[in-house]
Amino acid sequence: MGGASVWPYKSTSRNRGLVLLALGVVKVATAEQLRQLVLPGTADVQTVRNVCKDLRSVGLVESVGRTSFTGVSGRPVWRDLWNLTTAGLASAATELGRPVKEIGGTARDAAKAGAPHALAVTDTIDAFRQSPPQPTKPIARRTAPAPPRELPTRPPGLGQLRGWETEVPLPVSGTFTTPARGSLRADAVLTAPEAGVPVLFVEVDNHTEPDAVVARKIESYRRFFQRTTKDQRDRPVPFWQTLWDPSDRDGHPPLALVFAKDDVSPESRMNRMKKIRDLSTACWQGTWHSGIVYDDTVKDGYRDYRGTIPVLATTLAQLRLHGPHGPVWWRYGHPGWETLQDALDNPEDRRGYHRREEQRRTERAAQREREHQEREEAESRRKAAAWPCPTCHRQVFPDDVWETRPPGSECTDCTTIKKREQQEAGELAAEESAASEEAKKNGLFGFLR
Repeated sequence: MGGASVWPYKSTSRNRGLVLLALGVVKVATAEQLRQLVLPGTADVQTVRNVCKDLRSVGLVESVGRTSFTGVSGRPVWRDLWNLTTAGLASAATELGRPVKEIGGTARDAAKAGAPHALAVTDTIDAFRQSPPQPTKPIARRTAPAPPRELPTRPPGLGQLRGWETEVPLPVSGTFTTPARGSLRADAVLTAPEAGVPVLFVEVDNHTEPDAVVARKIESYRRFFQRTTKDQRDRPVPFWQTLWDPSDRDGHPPLALVFAKDDVSPESRMNRMKKIRDLSTACWQGTWHSGIVYDDTVKDGYRDYRGTIPVLATTLAQLRLHGPHGPVWWRYGHPGWETLQDALDNPEDRRGYHRREEQRRTERAAQREREHQEREEAESRRKAAAWPCPTCHRQVFPDDVWETRPPGSECTDCTTIKKREQQEAGELAAEESAASEEAKKNGLFGFLR
């Protein structure tokens, strides 16, 4: 980019490359946003402003628009917007390692209009990345050196800046470079396979569109994901997989909805999330299938997520505060706020059902084993308490047959035999006694009467 004399604001080559890299991704940003994205360790924003001014001096960036926000005093504070020129696009493409046609336009028109949505997308990418501030090389001073600065801490982030793309066409027909009418553009797309995220689509919501319009966008995503093409073996494959890698989860790639408007009440924001959820149910819910029913207490099944989109809602404020790995995600269909990995998981899918089924099988086998062990132990105690029958010498158990027997008593058979013998003897004695009485009463000639 020329010798040192070309750069009147004394920016470094490294910083100029980082700013071009950032603008190649986000297209338009304030100096404050660029600092957060790539140079958060600098002492103040003037370093980034000087970089932008140096790049403008050689025709790589320009500032054709401004944005404002309400300051502490209640008055509007204005900030310049920076975007690439046509020449700057080529330089940014070199920094990104992508063809110029893949990184989009200069965003000149958006910058002229204040670019509120593009700036919200830039803030969202920064909240995802959470670039850790790195100390910069201190400036040599003739006076006493300045005390070391305490750098702010940020939660863990997700993805590299080169893994982000903005305004990505998603053609329902046509090609990525010439999408047909009815196609949409993703606000941002992240690929971070090193973090277990093959691809994540991001939509930033500024509350400027009706709920139904946002829900229709989710339906448009599903139409794009449902599009197929032929592979080298003439087999149908999802068209989106020609550009991005699939994951091992059921369903289409996840879609993150980031609600970026700050000046709305939590109730209003949650109501909007719920309305969009209800209007897009067919896109994310999946189909329930009942599993095996063992008894009245176990009625399980699984949800088939094939053909559905995992929709993850969050707010920009939560994303900034806790980072993308914090419990900031509400997966439509899940009960509450979760981390990213938990929100991306499908605990109700077939894998989850098979895990629960395996756990139930294990528990049932363990129960059978416990019952068998209890029977074995009870039988051992029963045998240990046995004694030989005094009559027949067979083993006698305390709970022998139908009754409890006192220790040392005879077995049931012997007891039964003795009882029968006693009964028969009693009956015989009764008969003999009756005959004897009859004989005494009648005497020898009783028959003559």
